[in-house]
Parts: sequence; C-alpha cells; structure tokens
Amino acid sequence: MSKNTNSIANSSAKISRRDILKTAGAGGVGVILGASGLGGLLSITESKATTKEAHEIVPFYGKHQSGITTKTQNHVYFVSLDVTTSKKEELVQLFKDWTNAAALLSEGKAVGDLSSNEFLPPKDTGEAAGLSASNLTITFGVGPSLFIKGNQDRFGLSGKQPNELVDLPKFPLDALEEEWTGGDLCIQACADDLQVAFHAVRNLIRIARGKAIMRWAQTGFQRTKQADSKNETPRNLFGFKDGTVNPDVTKEKEMNKQVWVQPGDGPDWLVNGSYLVVRRIQMFIEVWDRSTLKEQENTFGRYRDSGAPFGQKNEFDKLDMEHKNDKGEYSLPVDSHTRLSHGDGSRQILRRAYSYSDGMDLKTGSFDAGLLFLCFQRTPSKQFIPIQTRLAKMDKLNEYTSHRGSAIFACLPGTKSGGFIGETLFN
Repeated sequence: MSKNTNSIANSSAKISRRDILKTAGAGGVGVILGASGLGGLLSITESKATTKEAHEIVPFYGKHQSGITTKTQNHVYFVSLDVTTSKKEELVQLFKDWTNAAALLSEGKAVGDLSSNEFLPPKDTGEAAGLSASNLTITFGVGPSLFIKGNQDRFGLSGKQPNELVDLPKFPLDALEEEWTGGDLCIQACADDLQVAFHAVRNLIRIARGKAIMRWAQTGFQRTKQADSKNETPRNLFGFKDGTVNPDVTKEKEMNKQVWVQPGDGPDWLVNGSYLVVRRIQMFIEVWDRSTLKEQENTFGRYRDSGAPFGQKNEFDKLDMEHKNDKGEYSLPVDSHTRLSHGDGSRQILRRAYSYSDGMDLKTGSFDAGLLFLCFQRTPSKQFIPIQTRLAKMDKLNEYTSHRGSAIFACLPGTKSGGFIGETLFN
C-alpha cells in the first residue's frame, strides 16, 4: 500500500460521514474532502451505486409481460381483484392508467409528482422513496369472471373468452375456501425488496378505486440472493428444493411450446400472453417435522441435501423411471411427488413458487404457512390440469398439504411504449 493510500485510509477512519455533514453548514466540505481524499472515494461509491441501481431495472415494455420468464425475485405480492365498474370505458382507462404507473414503478420512480394543492393527497404514497427498483416486475391478468359473471356479459367480452380460460375443475382432496379463490383481475408484483413490491400493489390498487376492489391477497418469499450467492434452486418450507424441473426460459422454441400462447390456440388477442394458475397450498409443518428423513425423501423421491432424484447423484440428473431395487420395487416410489409430477415428461409448466407465512393459525396454534404456487403455461388443459389430476389422486405429499386457494388468469401480452396492457383484448 502506498503512503498516499495509507494517508487516505487514516483520514477516512478519523473523519466520519456525520463530520462531513456537520461541516456542510460552514462551507467546509470541499476542504475536508480535498484534504482526506474522500471526494474521490465518495464519487466512486456513488458511481457504483448508480450502476447497481441501473442493473436492478427490468424493462416493463416488450413483446411479453415481465415477471413470467424473468429471473425469480426474492419476494412476491399477489393480489386478485373484482371489477366494480359496469362501464367498459372505465375498465379500459384503468388498464391505461395501470400501464403508465407500472412503467414508472418498474424504473423505481413515483407514480406522480407531489400535489401542489394542499387540499389533495400526493399521487404517490411515498414508502418506496429513495429505494431502488429492486428488479420489480408487474404482471397483469384477467380471469374467467371478467367475461361472464353470474350469466352476465358486463363488458361485451364473452365472445373473446378463450376455451382455456375457465375455472379449474375441483380436484380430489381440494379444500378450497372462498376467500382464497377466483378473481376478475390479478396483479403479480415481484421484487427483491418486499416494501418495493407492496408499494407497487398499493399504488395500483389506489388507482383502481371506484373501478375495482381487492378480492384476496398473498405475499410470498424465497431465500434472498444475498443469502444464496451460489444461486441454487430455492427450498420450500419442507426443506426440499422446489423448481428443479422447469423449461429453459432462454430457449425461445421451448418457451413457444410450453409457455407463450401461439396463433391458432384461441382468440388472437392473447397471442404472446400466457395462462397463470395460482394455488394457495397450506403445509402441515408440525406433522412434517415429526417425520423421519427417510419418510420425507420417499415422499418427494429426492435426496433432501443434494436435490438429486433417487438413484442419481446430482439435482438435474435425468429421472430413471424404470430402475428397480433388489425387492423388485421402483427406486423412484410410484406415489412420490417427483415421479407423479413428471409423468412421461411431455407436459411441463413454468413454476414461480413462493413460500408464505401468515403467522399462527388461531384455531390450531400451528403455523399458518405454506406455498403460493404460481405456474405459467400455454395450454392449462394439457399441462397443469393433467399434472394436478395425477398428483391429487396418489401423491404422497397430500398427507402433508391441503389446497386452500385456487384461481386461473390469462396474463395479457406485452405492449410497446405508447400502448397499454390489454389493448389487444379491448380493441
């Protein structure tokens, strides 16, 4: 280390940021910075911070909506809404206003300037002021009930409802609760900071007042990127890796096959969009915690530590569906979650699951926790529904879980700057 560097280091140790700020009133900042060398150091730090923040912005506009193939963020704030207005023009205006606001929020900006009128509240609620965009993505979807609700075609859209956009069938063992099901619209806000995600949803709901109200909402989390520098597959609350088998989002051909709606699939307005299935799955953590590790691994058909399927060494090794042990039994149990979810491997879904924890269940005194299961696909009738049908019938994991909430939405295609999300549907 050079003498000058030592001098700077020593000065840095002696002069705190508070000292600098105290000196500001006396006009001494320049003197202190110049003498200590901190001016250069602070400018470098600020430059790095600016660069970092720029890397935390996910573009809102594009061919597809963000938040689908985007690298999964640390947190999600998901909300389902019911439309209260009966006027189509107000619904269209809502999507236009949402588009403008979402584009600003995705860049870490406020949704509007402070009001100069002392009798009006500010346009932005302010709790994210000074925070970075935190890789915020906002994804909008429409549910079956937007097209037909109680036999009423409220907005003249019934002729545009895709055959795939219908309420999911009731699966065996479902214990759905009304307060966690359905919705006319949905907003999925994902970010690496929960306050940023909440701020986005809060302001979008505020914009919707008089036109739509919240039906249900759920937050979720994964391990943070800071805690997992290796960027490994996240683990669910049962301690097992969740999301190992997903289509490769970097391969356009695979995405077009499994995730993005294609021309000819149905109404053209949804081309480049995707279908989102949401399931709120309660996990009986206390029961699981009393199970042996062997029992837990047999339930998933994977080793907990490595995530590798039975008979293999690594997490992403190909499943050996035919291998049998010395007893003539399949090495991968016939009722294991991995075996049943995989099937013949022809049907895949893009999973973006998050854990949730809502404190304590007051009735039982146990954890109110589980999985907010989010998955995207091109054709629910050929992807999620057959997969869940298999799982619902004989998945050993059913002994430890219960499906409490369910909804399906058509996530609209993306839009260009100057357009708005939903314009293909409404035009």
